[in-house]
Amino acid sequence: MKILAFAASSSRKSINKQLVSYASRLLLEDDINQHVNKLKIEILDLNDVELPLFSEDREAELGQPQLAKDFLAKIGESDAVIISFAEHNGSYTVAYKNIFDWASRIKPKVFQNKPMLLLATSPGPGGASTVLAMATTSAPYFDGEVISSFSLPSFYENFDSEQGRITSEKLNNKFKTAINQLTANKHTLPHADKHQVDKQQFDSQ
Repeated sequence: MKILAFAASSSRKSINKQLVSYASRLLLEDDINQHVNKLKIEILDLNDVELPLFSEDREAELGQPQLAKDFLAKIGESDAVIISFAEHNGSYTVAYKNIFDWASRIKPKVFQNKPMLLLATSPGPGGASTVLAMATTSAPYFDGEVISSFSLPSFYENFDSEQGRITSEKLNNKFKTAINQLTANKHTLPHADKHQVDKQQFDSQ
């Protein structure tokens, strides 16, 4: 089973990258504990697919950028997708919206019928729930199958960055339930023969 995971943020100190990395680690630990060893997770950094701000003029000039094609290919090659959303003014970050806009011009069904786990967190008590609701509602229109979602409120009160884990037992249990629903989904078909995480720097949202 191959999973593509990323934070919908370009912040080098992204708290959403910390959250999505924690989800990845829990999934790998569960895979190892069950002696399955067939899980592969790639943690993508949106800075690696940074493109000029989308416009029709830019599209006419650049056509279909290779980075947008690569982004779509990574989704296409995966069995499932995990995204953790940062919230800027109640909506998506520019970094995420831009790569999504470029990709959708190439393939409107961006998520390519992949099972999805959608996450979000923020420093405040809202836990980026507004953008998470937006993403959860819109994903099916772009061929994404949202299996579960989770919002972590007040990140700095509920997450230990040094240990890389949620500190609230109640929230942590809800988080584990959400991620386990992804791998238990019947449409999430395993095909990888080893487990691996491509770790990059843990990058506030």
